[in-house]
Amino acid sequence: QVQLVESGGGLVQTGGSLRLSCAASGQRFSAYVMSWFRQAPGKEREFVSNINWKSDTRYADSVKGRFTISRNNAKNTVFLQMNSLKPEDTAVYYCAADQYYTGSSVAGYDIWGQGTQVTVSS
Repeated sequence: QVQLVESGGGLVQTGGSLRLSCAASGQRFSAYVMSWFRQAPGKEREFVSNINWKSDTRYADSVKGRFTISRNNAKNTVFLQMNSLKPEDTAVYYCAADQYYTGSSVAGYDIWGQGTQVTVSS
């Protein structure tokens, strides 16, 4: 079973950038769909982006053109490059994985990391 550990969160000013990493342990990382979700205080967890085994990507409308997801299968790591950050991007960001599900529903993912806090100041 894959285990996930996120890193790279922090405090940044509006317009700044951060790069999140999600390191996976376990076998067959390259076969997993890897996703990023986020959860702001008092709100439901929401889909941000995902990347499949062919490196096809999808993004939530709210982050298109600003965030880029990528993966390095040799290092068992998925990244989320976040540019032009806004205060509304403030949330705990979670990495998730599944062998088959390619959608954007929280319920579709079985494996989750512990999350990393991203705070964007205005």
